[in-house]
Amino acid sequence: MKVQLEIYNPKWQNWYHNIQKELSEQLQILNPIIEHIGSTAVLGLSAKPIIDILVGVPKQFELDECIEPLTNKGYLFYKKYNSIMPYRRFFVMLQTKPENIILPSVYYENDVIPNELNKHKLAHIHILEHNSYHWLRHIAFREYIRKHCEVKNEYQKIKMQLSTKEWKDGNEYNAAKNDFIKMVEEKAIVWFKKNSEDIGSEW
Repeated sequence: MKVQLEIYNPKWQNWYHNIQKELSEQLQILNPIIEHIGSTAVLGLSAKPIIDILVGVPKQFELDECIEPLTNKGYLFYKKYNSIMPYRRFFVMLQTKPENIILPSVYYENDVIPNELNKHKLAHIHILEHNSYHWLRHIAFREYIRKHCEVKNEYQKIKMQLSTKEWKDGNEYNAAKNDFIKMVEEKAIVWFKKNSEDIGSEW
């Protein structure tokens, strides 16, 4: 498969705000903190048109309290990733349901996720403990990319180059970006800790 990137689209912000409102309602008992992350959250950056959303809950033991409210509303829960990222619960929100795929509400360890599902996705939902290390690295990376145009441009170039290649699945594509992301994350966390009081949520 090839990754289909689109040039930055302002409608991605509108999509995020609509999903944020829905998530706030579904998880209101946990009083979540919700943030737009990933490339669709960075003005001018090309991206797959799938909104990445970070949901923070107060304590790690509350992660599993999100499963039932979201799967009851049609979100797909990828439990298969719990073993490699036990600090996170990962969900997918669809914009349309494929007619030729039987969709379980939960994907377990040995379940195969069809690549065809990618074209039906609207959002990836990453649920973490708020203010944990993994929360920090996502927010720091977003803000660093927003504030450092030369890094954003380098990331854009890498993404465009990778989009010309064939990949087994989205995970393989993400792995190819990982070295660059980790290198930037290290700088971003240090920078963010020094500058977080001066950084607002707007561009």
